[in-house]
Amino acid sequence: MLRGRSPFQLKTPFEPTGDQPRAIDELVVGLERGERWQTLMGVTGSGKTLSIANVVTRWGRPALVMSHNKTLAAQLYGELRQFFPGNAVEYFISYYDYYQPEAYVPQTDTYIEKDASINADIDKLRLRATSSLMERDDVIVVASVSAIYGLGDPNEYRKLLVLLERGQHISRDRVLSSLVEIQYNRSDLDFARGTFRVRGDVVEVYPAYEEQAVRIELWGDEVERLTKIHPLTGDVIAELDRAAVYPATHYAIGPQSLTRAVKAIELELGERLDELRQSERLLEAQRLEHRTHYDLEMLREMGFCAGIENYSRHLSGRRPGERPTCLIDYFPDDFLVIVDESHVTVPQIGGMYEGDRSRKQTLVEYGFRLPSALDNRPLRFEEWEALVPNVIFVSATPGDFELSRSGGVVVEQVIRPTG
Repeated sequence: MLRGRSPFQLKTPFEPTGDQPRAIDELVVGLERGERWQTLMGVTGSGKTLSIANVVTRWGRPALVMSHNKTLAAQLYGELRQFFPGNAVEYFISYYDYYQPEAYVPQTDTYIEKDASINADIDKLRLRATSSLMERDDVIVVASVSAIYGLGDPNEYRKLLVLLERGQHISRDRVLSSLVEIQYNRSDLDFARGTFRVRGDVVEVYPAYEEQAVRIELWGDEVERLTKIHPLTGDVIAELDRAAVYPATHYAIGPQSLTRAVKAIELELGERLDELRQSERLLEAQRLEHRTHYDLEMLREMGFCAGIENYSRHLSGRRPGERPTCLIDYFPDDFLVIVDESHVTVPQIGGMYEGDRSRKQTLVEYGFRLPSALDNRPLRFEEWEALVPNVIFVSATPGDFELSRSGGVVVEQVIRPTG
């Protein structure tokens, strides 16, 4: 059933024409009937993005638009931002400008350390996407297949939210410790994204996903004033009644969860070392012990370590083999998934798991990682299928999978609006 008034406000000078009105109606009726899988077959230039924007508006639930590469994702992101200027249109792709994954080549005894260059702007957009999903119901996230890769637990992410309200009783020290807990660094000189600074009873924090900073003015143990400020000039942009600060990383973890995770990692390490030593693989055991002890020390002291994602199973308390949490887990129930260029995107979703596993299996085998690192992975295809509640495949040439899932029935859009 459609929900009351949609939170989405579509702004466009174009009215649906040609095949578009019928295609939009058929897709919306399909959603109302509870059809989980639908296929929109539209020729190039038939205005499929406008049709999808109309469907999203009428369905009125958050939407995930999946694309098979960054270039197309960026194009869709730009178009949808123009269609929905008043709504939260977000962008979630891999934040690496350059990425060399950790690997080991046993034939030549060559260990390749992970080497990556992170794009800070894309990191900000990824964090903004998840914070929007926590705060709003008018969210469209345009994503690459990064959407199926492991991400921090949304329950932990929500639990670590630092929520401040005017008149709230809280000490300055408690505010500071809460910010440190969610991986914000104190930096009184270089005020950058993901940092905070302190001047007497005034705390300024620059959320990792925002353009503006937040100033918290305390009087004793009470929040006297909250304002949104320009991070460079310090000028007040707006007065706030409340301010929500989400973690600076998707892998932030609370102290209780961290203590539990450290114990679980130590337990697994002991079991794996026994296994390696009994097999007389002493070099591998020494390698694993040294590396894991260093990571554990960093986790205890800093709440973070390089390659923390390899311990994600323990951080989120999952069972061995259990699927990782990913972007999809941040969405509410009954959200809508649009798979763009599905004849390419669907096979890509299916191919991510095997390539990732073969590389990590070698790292585990030779003592570079604990076996639990295998559970830091993309979703298997069947896991993705089980997670998505309402799917519309969009393609000029739908593949066999899309056609079989939608029962051989496609919604056609073959007339170009321009004639």
